[in-house]
Amino acid sequence: MKPDTLAFQIGKNGLTKTGIEHLASAFKTRRVIKVQLLKSAVSSREKIEEIAETLITELPGKYNYRIIGFTIILMKRSNKS
Repeated sequence: MKPDTLAFQIGKNGLTKTGIEHLASAFKTRRVIKVQLLKSAVSSREKIEEIAETLITELPGKYNYRIIGFTIILMKRSNKS
């Protein structure tokens, strides 16, 4: 893992407000964060996409995401045009 990358895990309790706050705080010093979903938390690709969409709408700022298996890679967009 690159030094600029941080990893979080989401378990069977799902996405919580506290989890979103921790991610927002981590993005103050990082550009890329991996969110690993435990298999007990999600059962389908649609649920993973739903969680990813929720994350990018709830986090302050603009983000892109990519899904690889049970991992969501969140990338902060730059403010440049």
